[in-house]
Amino acid sequence: MREYPGSFSERDICIKSPATITEQLKILKSRGLVIDDVESARKTLETINYYRLVHYFAVFLQKSGKYIDGTHFEDGVRLYNFDKKLRSIVLIALEEIEIAARAAISNYHATRYGTLGYLQAESFDRKHNHRGFMNKVGNIISKNAELSFVRHHNKKYGGTFPLWVLMEMFSFGTLAVFFADLKIVDKKEIAEYYFGCDSRNVENWLENLAVLRNRCAHYNRMYGNPLPGEIRDAKTKKPSSLFEHMLAARELRKCSDNVMGESWGKSFSLEMQELFDDYKDLVNPELLGFPKDFKKYFTIQEEFYDEKSQLH
Repeated sequence: MREYPGSFSERDICIKSPATITEQLKILKSRGLVIDDVESARKTLETINYYRLVHYFAVFLQKSGKYIDGTHFEDGVRLYNFDKKLRSIVLIALEEIEIAARAAISNYHATRYGTLGYLQAESFDRKHNHRGFMNKVGNIISKNAELSFVRHHNKKYGGTFPLWVLMEMFSFGTLAVFFADLKIVDKKEIAEYYFGCDSRNVENWLENLAVLRNRCAHYNRMYGNPLPGEIRDAKTKKPSSLFEHMLAARELRKCSDNVMGESWGKSFSLEMQELFDDYKDLVNPELLGFPKDFKKYFTIQEEFYDEKSQLH
């Protein structure tokens, strides 16, 4: 191993040595995992990193460090596939929320403060770090320089972007921060007009849904893996569950769904039901916060928050 000045070598720190696939299979067997088809398992580990896959096997791991009796290698692979399909369903559902939020926030801000109003610190709340925001805007434009509409605006308008164009390059996280940094009166008007919700709820929900979206996009395990943060005015006692996050998404989508015949909620709940049915022998929906009657929360117009906790 070549060493460089000021760098660590493998002798300087205590770190695991790489294991061959044969050694990886031996480790799994030593922990009680049943491997019915060694060659198939080997091929799986050639295409899915051991560290990633073993994260799914961990669901079956006991405190003793051994897997539950009768746990097969294929169980972990099936759970991996379940999680992959789950993330896909959630990502598609969140895509509509993100796009709708972009439209609502950019339309309101540009109408109130002008096409380039976002360039002025006065169009945001006092807590807003405008210098940091403008640096981020510059980085966003630079990273997307090869997109056709970015080249167009750079060439024709000298790199000046209307807010509704710029916001198309925002990540969900940047969008959530943009909303959080607006003046209180603006947040209230956006939340009431576009979402029919309390602005503090909208701010919290966008922030948490952005985290959820990033977890899905970066292939993090969803099943049996709690989400950070808490959903404001949650309906159940599990505000950090996937179910509560998707209920928040449902509320943000509810206004447009009144016009579209509840297509978002019905589509999402049906896909989730089919997924749970396909893996009913392996997956417990309650570990994701989903009750047995979860479909009713997405297919009928219910109030999301309790009257006692609703803020006016």
